[in-house]
Amino acid sequence: MFNNVPILSMITFLPLIVALGLMLISRISKGDAREQLNKNAPMVALIVSCVVLLLSALLVWQFDPSSAAFQFEERVDWLGGGIEYHLGVDGISVLFVLLTAFLTPLCILASQKSIKKNMLDYMVAFLVLETLMIGVFCSLDLILFYLFFEAVLIPMFLIIGIWGGKDRVYASYKFFLYTLLGSVLMLAAILWIYFYSGQELGAATTDITRLHDLDIPASAQTWLWLAFFASFAVKMPMWPVHTWLPDAHVQAPTAGSVILAGILLKMGGYGFLRFSLPMFPDASIKYTPLIFGLSVIAIIYTSLVAYRQKDIKKLIAYSSVAHMGFVTMGIFAVNMQGLQGAIFQMLSHGLISGALFFGVGVIYDRMHTREIDFYGGLVKRMPVYAVFMMLFTMANVGLPGTSGFVGEILTMVGVYKVNPWVAAGAALGMILSAVYALHLYREVIFGEPTNEKLDNIEDMNKTEIMVLAPLALFVIILGVYPSLVTDVTAASVENLISNFNAATLDIVSGQGS
Repeated sequence: MFNNVPILSMITFLPLIVALGLMLISRISKGDAREQLNKNAPMVALIVSCVVLLLSALLVWQFDPSSAAFQFEERVDWLGGGIEYHLGVDGISVLFVLLTAFLTPLCILASQKSIKKNMLDYMVAFLVLETLMIGVFCSLDLILFYLFFEAVLIPMFLIIGIWGGKDRVYASYKFFLYTLLGSVLMLAAILWIYFYSGQELGAATTDITRLHDLDIPASAQTWLWLAFFASFAVKMPMWPVHTWLPDAHVQAPTAGSVILAGILLKMGGYGFLRFSLPMFPDASIKYTPLIFGLSVIAIIYTSLVAYRQKDIKKLIAYSSVAHMGFVTMGIFAVNMQGLQGAIFQMLSHGLISGALFFGVGVIYDRMHTREIDFYGGLVKRMPVYAVFMMLFTMANVGLPGTSGFVGEILTMVGVYKVNPWVAAGAALGMILSAVYALHLYREVIFGEPTNEKLDNIEDMNKTEIMVLAPLALFVIILGVYPSLVTDVTAASVENLISNFNAATLDIVSGQGS
């Protein structure tokens, strides 16, 4: 269907083209015309994001899940010297493109009433952000990937810094500096790989498909792995470089929190899958105990911290750090269950965490506070809201029949095959997640309404239901039919494992000889 059609470029750059068009029209418009443009910007952004979602759904429909090869490739000479504009998707990346395209229109729809100023600029920032996020998952060139990966910081920095809470400037700078500094080391590593590939392959290149076959010495792998790890660990974020996340979530507007938790955190896990395992297998084995240790600490420690939070958003933010611990644990188990579970967990968490942040936004827009103690007894005032939040809370703790269960159980099985003690530590974290999540639900939803300010609070309106209903639907569908994800990712995961095992076998054989 997409032969000779640059479908990935269309999906990636359509939001950016429309955003630039809106900015240009805004510059030449004056008076009533400018005001009308500002008023219509949300509808334009919503239509564009829905078109991107439709194209992404068609992309997945046309994707061949039986092949581990990259599909829908586009390759154009770009900067010269082996640096190309190269796009493509495999079973690991194609679903992240769809997740990004799915969450963006929901964020735009949810923002129409909550954002009170500079609506046109806000929508432009979101459209630019969508282009950059999709570009991360489609890039098959290291330089192109790095540009998308880092440029994501700019619109998110603006979304937090302009439309965030009272401490938004502090939170936005902390977010920007943490993630930028982590990526400086990755840039240095990319440059080293570029020049080294010229020596080994005869011509320098940053093409990811060629670099996967590059034989990098074990001594160099150690430093390169650490350089990439510095960037991906901050982005996820892993403990102890997670402290920027709660501040960013608390200060970001609702839609900003959704994208931050739903997509941006997944870029770190995606980076481990795309670069760390296939390009640095020796170093990945060497540092697997470190990853397991940090993952277990993240799962247990941040779950305990989450239980002590008084702000609903902060609690969910710490919950995200804990759930990303399962992801890193599953990735470095490097077996079918672990990797499938890690990918499924990232996709599932994108839906569940997004829904939880949307849910917080619903009551924040009404009462302008996220303090847990302020609420109580909402089930008697907002029964529809209580039902939605019950579903997403249960999914967050991994209730069977929801998508949250599948990702966690697969990663647990995968890790158990490698190290039962690590799996036992993660199991304790699962228990703690139920403690803080059910505690939050009980305090906010159940009990008698004692705060008189809640007497006239209204239940969810049609727009809010339109935002949460699709998320609820897919949380249940993926919980019942996980093969919708695992069938797509299976071939690419098997190929990753086989290449990793072959590379590590060669390393062991070389050391033995």
